[in-house]
Amino acid sequence: MKKYCIIFLIILTLNGCQTNTNISNNRTDIINKKVDSLLGIMTLDEKIGQMNQYNGFWDVTGPAPKNGDAKFKFNNLKKGLVGSMLNVRGVEEITALQKIAVEETRLGIPLIIGNDVIHGYKTLSPIPLAEAASWDLKEIENSARIAALEASAAGTNWTFAPMVDISRDARWGRVMEGAGEDPFLGSLIAAARVRGFQGDDLSKNHTIAATAKHFAGYGFSESGRDYNTVDVSKNTLYNVILPPFKATLDAGVRTFMNGFNELDGIPVTGSSFLQRDLLKGEWEFNGFVISDWGSIREMIPHGFARDGSHATELAIKAGSDMDMESHLYIKKIKELIEAKKLDIELVDDAVSRILRVKFELGLFDDPYRYLDAEREKEVINHPDNHKAVLEMAKKSIVLLKNENQLLPLNKSDQRIALIGALANDNNSPLGNWRTNSDNKTAVTVLEGMKAYPDNKLIYSKGADVNLNDDGVVKFHEKVKINDTDKSGFNAAKNAAKNADVVVMVLGEDGFQSGEGRSRTDIGIPGVQQELLEEVYKVNKNIVLVLMNGRPLNINWADKNIPSIVEAWQLGTQTGNAVAQVLYGDYNPSGKLPMSFPRSVGQIPIYYNYKNTGRPGPSNTVFWSQYNDQLNTPLYPFGYGLSYTSFEYSNLKIDNKNLTVGNSINVSVDLKNTGNYTGKEVVQLYIKDRFASVTRPVRELKGFEMISLNPGEIKTVNFEISETLLQFYSANEIWESESGFFDIFIGTNSNADLQESFELIK
Repeated sequence: MKKYCIIFLIILTLNGCQTNTNISNNRTDIINKKVDSLLGIMTLDEKIGQMNQYNGFWDVTGPAPKNGDAKFKFNNLKKGLVGSMLNVRGVEEITALQKIAVEETRLGIPLIIGNDVIHGYKTLSPIPLAEAASWDLKEIENSARIAALEASAAGTNWTFAPMVDISRDARWGRVMEGAGEDPFLGSLIAAARVRGFQGDDLSKNHTIAATAKHFAGYGFSESGRDYNTVDVSKNTLYNVILPPFKATLDAGVRTFMNGFNELDGIPVTGSSFLQRDLLKGEWEFNGFVISDWGSIREMIPHGFARDGSHATELAIKAGSDMDMESHLYIKKIKELIEAKKLDIELVDDAVSRILRVKFELGLFDDPYRYLDAEREKEVINHPDNHKAVLEMAKKSIVLLKNENQLLPLNKSDQRIALIGALANDNNSPLGNWRTNSDNKTAVTVLEGMKAYPDNKLIYSKGADVNLNDDGVVKFHEKVKINDTDKSGFNAAKNAAKNADVVVMVLGEDGFQSGEGRSRTDIGIPGVQQELLEEVYKVNKNIVLVLMNGRPLNINWADKNIPSIVEAWQLGTQTGNAVAQVLYGDYNPSGKLPMSFPRSVGQIPIYYNYKNTGRPGPSNTVFWSQYNDQLNTPLYPFGYGLSYTSFEYSNLKIDNKNLTVGNSINVSVDLKNTGNYTGKEVVQLYIKDRFASVTRPVRELKGFEMISLNPGEIKTVNFEISETLLQFYSANEIWESESGFFDIFIGTNSNADLQESFELIK
């Protein structure tokens, strides 16, 4: 405790006050003075320690480690040579670690505790891609808030989320972790998630620091293969990849994470352009940058660094402030400074940034502010949390097809066959990136449907999805897909024969998407597709419920199955959400955040593509086309049906001329022409007809969720300003250019109601 008093006296002397994400100039000055004062009394070793993050390494309730890597880490912790820990969970463990850092080291600098809180802590929301399908920014923000409440109650004060990588390639497993293919939607969702995690006061013990990752370009990994090379133009970088990152910065995000990929021939961990010139320079970011797991050391196999010493030098000079599990900073920085290969000013800058965030979190005021065992018990898995994630799950479901109004199901007097291993799976629906949660805690679809007891429900597995032990896949383990066992087919067909409706729950195992889970074949995996076709032979009244972490190739199903529901991986309340949608207690309103391809050969596929000089179609072969497939996706970006129907009409624009500093209003009438109350996401797209660089055929620039009763009409208004039309131009700046623009409004990215205007500058 004596050592901790040094820090306490610094804080007291400077009359510190608590901070928030919108820190006033006065508060910023106070924190900067605290940082400078602390930095002034730190040794070089202590500074380097703040730049060092370790993964959890021993059972803190047991004896201290006596040998190996664990002993090395433990000794560094006691010496004050560790700035952060990750993957340490729960108040008991984190308290033990924080006590060592605060009470047994010379300066008593508290640890910042990081975890991958991606879509919840214990109580899990849908995977982020599914949440993006809701197009509901308030609900997405609330989902992040629930995650922060639980994580903070368990001692975590920093999450490695949100992932804001734009991706156009469904083969890449990490699409499940982001918001899809569109930078406009992705930017709004990114900002919402930051607000949810960080709240409006970062010093409160129910908020946690957020991380924008992966900076930058990771979602464009070649061939959709994880960790692969990225090679994009400056135009794509600025107009597609960077906007969500800038949105998180504007929302107050406190940390950035670099990535595993290279960009323009340089691993992003060693990119001075990204981290120093752009992020900390042009964008004036004053938080800190953490490497991804081992990414500093990985610059060696990339062929960018000679050895560990060189990798360390490159990373620090580039602006990577904290080393996640490379163990290089702690081993190499001091010798680089002594050899005059590294300036101490770079170390001081990195340490200042790390300390600043710790001060903002209030960790110096009270290092144990997040460590309350009673609060942990009270908050984790609270019924209100489950209620919130259920609401998020329902809003994330997308109705892809519903011929003959097979849905919603009748609530009585129907014989329903429920088929598919995933229908009775309480683990896979949790999705990937749920390492803080517990296995087998999802409500199954079978359980959800049993809540409607007035139908005759018969369940048959049909076939396993995976062949892993007990059906549970570990985070670092490959999924063993069932490609052979069809022993349950006959039982499934028998169950289907006499049913009025067959509900088949098929799709991916929860660990078939995520980091390191790239796929070349994105169809329904294993024998499940064959099961679907066999059941179809005996009963064509099939509702296909898809569980997956990426867009799938479902051409056969689209041609043959009358009703298709995209249910993604919805987290803890999966079964209740699916059942409530199937039975019509919730009318689906979700819209796709990624295009669904007709074939993997179309990938990358996205709505905001650019025209070629031969856009076609043409009666000759000499236009940009496939000879064996349509150019268009199976289901476009923004697509999603409802149990009711909507009619768009009366598109109006109040002024055909837009000038700088003014705006124009666009309106459209929306009518519910069906028999159910429903919600529709009205989408506004704009096309810049010509510019100094080629522009997409259309770009999302606005959307509004509207609820209508049967027969009800509402006028939906959008405001268009000059700033909405800005892009990264040939002048290499963000600007708009004079010229003509087309407006499209409708139910998805194929919206066909059209108007036009001219921007005059």
